[in-house]
Amino acid sequence: MIELTCSLEHLQEVSEAIAASLPDGGVVILQGTLAAGKTTLTQAFAKHLGLDEAVTSPTFSLQQCYGETLFHYDIYNHGLDHFLSLGMLEELEKSGYHLIEWGDESLAKLLKSAHIPTINVKITKTDENRRIYRIENA
Repeated sequence: MIELTCSLEHLQEVSEAIAASLPDGGVVILQGTLAAGKTTLTQAFAKHLGLDEAVTSPTFSLQQCYGETLFHYDIYNHGLDHFLSLGMLEELEKSGYHLIEWGDESLAKLLKSAHIPTINVKITKTDENRRIYRIENA
C-alpha cells in the first residue's frame, strides 16, 4: 500500500504512483465520499499522461474517453449491474487506463476473476484542499 497526503494542486505524485502501480495500464477504482476529489484526480492523471482535453465527470454519460489511453467511468447513478448489462466489462479490456468512480469490492472481485490489472485508490478528504490517497492492489 502507498499512502500520500497532498493538496489538490499537487497531485502529480499521486498520478506517478498510479502509473507506477499499473505500468502497462489497467483499472483504477476510485473510492471516496461525494466531493472527495475523484474527478479532480482523474484530471491530474490526464495531465500526467500528456492529455490536453478538458476532463469532466461522466456522471450522466457513464463513460468519457480521452485520446486512446484514458477512459473515465462513473457508476454512481446506475450501479454495477447496469454497467455490466451494457457490456462495459469488455471496454475495460482495452489497453490504457480505466478510472472508475464509485467502484466497490464487487467490481474489484469481478476484475480479479477476469485477470484485469486493478488497483484501488481510496480518497479521504482532510480539509477543503488536502486529501489522503491510499493506493493498493484490488
